Amino acid sequence: MCDSFPRLFDLIDNSETLELDGVDSRDFKPVVDACTLCDMCYLTKCPYVPPHEFNLDVPHLMLRYRAVEYKKGNIGVVRKQIANTDRNGRIAGLLSLFSNWFTKLENTFTRRLLQALTGIHRGAAIPQFYRRTLCGRVNLNSFLRNERATAAQRKAIVYGTCFVNYNDPTMGEDAIEVLARNGVQTKVLHPVCCGMPRLEQGDISMVSKNARKVAQTFRPWIDKGYDIVALTPSCALMMKFEWPLILPDDKDVELLSKSTSDISEYIVDIAKNEGLSNNMGQLKGGITVHLACHARAQNMGQKAVELLRLIPNADVNVVERCSGHGGSWGMMKENFETALKVGKPVVRKVIEDAPKYVVSECPLAGIHILQGMESMAKNKNKSSAIPEHAPHPVQLMARAYRNGANGDV
Repeated sequence: MCDSFPRLFDLIDNSETLELDGVDSRDFKPVVDACTLCDMCYLTKCPYVPPHEFNLDVPHLMLRYRAVEYKKGNIGVVRKQIANTDRNGRIAGLLSLFSNWFTKLENTFTRRLLQALTGIHRGAAIPQFYRRTLCGRVNLNSFLRNERATAAQRKAIVYGTCFVNYNDPTMGEDAIEVLARNGVQTKVLHPVCCGMPRLEQGDISMVSKNARKVAQTFRPWIDKGYDIVALTPSCALMMKFEWPLILPDDKDVELLSKSTSDISEYIVDIAKNEGLSNNMGQLKGGITVHLACHARAQNMGQKAVELLRLIPNADVNVVERCSGHGGSWGMMKENFETALKVGKPVVRKVIEDAPKYVVSECPLAGIHILQGMESMAKNKNKSSAIPEHAPHPVQLMARAYRNGANGDV
């Protein structure tokens, strides 16, 4: 998984006692810095989680350390600005022609300059920005809702999320199209960022502020019978689990937590209860799906896999390993090479499968996996077919529905 545990074990092995009590507390910072808050150690590896008497929760232990560091003012100004995703998305979107040119990997001069200014590694792929956001694009009348579908009684607020709203609005449009084909009445809202980039830095105060704003915005819609659907797993994880831990006495946050579903989870729920509209076509070629850590951390099962297997005759292979990206962590110059290293098992599996489609529920993980494929092919002097894009699984379902209308392609 992440590099935290190798660093911790090296500290122990090099201590006088060969035990943790021989490690100086001042040496723990590199261990904390390597944590990506993926939650996988807590969920799948650590033997000391509840009900064990040690009651150990490593990700939130790391988070407490970062919260103390943040309060002490030990987080740099530039890092804080990188985490202001809504503002950055709006500005970069308005200047999209310039910002997308400036951040292209091929522009070595501007990428070196960006690395010097922000600490973002010059070799790390940065997602594009769009002038027209998802919220600005979506005209609910543009997706004709199938009012005869068995799920036509459902109503959902689609939480736009920073990434989809500013960096991948097409993914949001595809998700809304799938919901519309199944009769779901939808409305897109993006009050403010879920706060995950702030959480990574230990800025609990700003996370709390954002949580209250989103929960208060969504409360009237929940009272009207709307479900809440998040388009990215990190945002769904924040709304379902992290916010209630930070604000345990906030009733709006508690209600929102109970009302929120990940997009894959929501569509699978429709399939299991009302049934999906059955006019999907087939997709030619294999699919390898990467299960994002923050989707696994929701304890909802392999919903992305279940969703893809609803597509007729879909040939689906699964990769259940961390991509190594870890939000903004994997972009930074001190972490990028480690991020590629952590993601190598995923990359090897994808190359071995040689699928037509590589998909991930986490958009940043998808970009990172493709970049890892390029790096591995370059290092081995081999040419391999690398997809241009790693879409969300729901985008393949949208394509299957279009194939059903237009004939399989």
